Amino acid sequence: MRFCLIDDDEVIRSLLRHIIEDENLGEVVKELEDGSFIDENMLMLNQADILFIDLLMPIRDGIETVRRLKNSYSGKIIMLSQVESKELIAEAYSLGVEYYITKPINRVEVLTITRKVIERIRLEKSISDIQKSLNGVWQTNEPKEEAINHSKGHHILASSEFLLSELGIVGEGGSKDLVEIINYLYEQELNHTFESHFPSLKEIFIQLAYKRLGALASQIAINREVKATEQRVRRAVYQSLTHLASIGLTDFSNPKFESYASKFFDFTIVRKKMIELQKGSAAHMASARINTKKFIQVLYFEAKRLATGG
Repeated sequence: MRFCLIDDDEVIRSLLRHIIEDENLGEVVKELEDGSFIDENMLMLNQADILFIDLLMPIRDGIETVRRLKNSYSGKIIMLSQVESKELIAEAYSLGVEYYITKPINRVEVLTITRKVIERIRLEKSISDIQKSLNGVWQTNEPKEEAINHSKGHHILASSEFLLSELGIVGEGGSKDLVEIINYLYEQELNHTFESHFPSLKEIFIQLAYKRLGALASQIAINREVKATEQRVRRAVYQSLTHLASIGLTDFSNPKFESYASKFFDFTIVRKKMIELQKGSAAHMASARINTKKFIQVLYFEAKRLATGG
């Protein structure tokens, strides 16, 4: 990845540069002291994938700089600031900022967020390549149905990984289970339509267990695997709820929050989680009435829609 750093503090730029280079995250291609020194042409010439930008700078601040770049820069933006104003954070997100890091800079936080943004860039590129590939398959003269199904299946898996990234749970233990579930559901739908019957969670988890352990596995082993899978998936879904609620708490009009919160969860549950986060009260996963089946259904059909460009 190629990075551009804009901050009037040379120490901050140096710290970011060392983190990026020491952890082999990519290359710092440009460093600037103020937002007034950057424009879309400079970013294009340097092919910057990720832009780190300070909120408060002497001539042109980060918000104004991002606003000027909004319609021309297609890369990802991470904003830095000592200011924790909810209004400024909300405005930054509304302009397309991916993440907001509060100073003083924490190395672990910078690493975690930068890796998430890099993963998002790669997933978006994968989705774009997949949709182009799928269009190519359909444009081939009389394509074989088997080839089309195989291509679609590959695209749906990549789409599901992209959605898991959007939902804040890519890399979570249950995310791998969810991708396997999407694959199982796709294979099932090739032979059976889901219009009248979507498989039950129990059926899905049992079939996944047999696929992993083999048809000769004992009932005890199958039951153990089903329980472990169910717990991992539920934890991942709960983590997604927490992720979306925290976004909504910061910026209710955030596109991710608007697009996913009420689609994947009952909004009363999302609202309850937002209140818990706002109060700083501890809540146990068991207290949240999460509809795991709804989450999986939406994830599957959204992955299909993304894969086909629908």
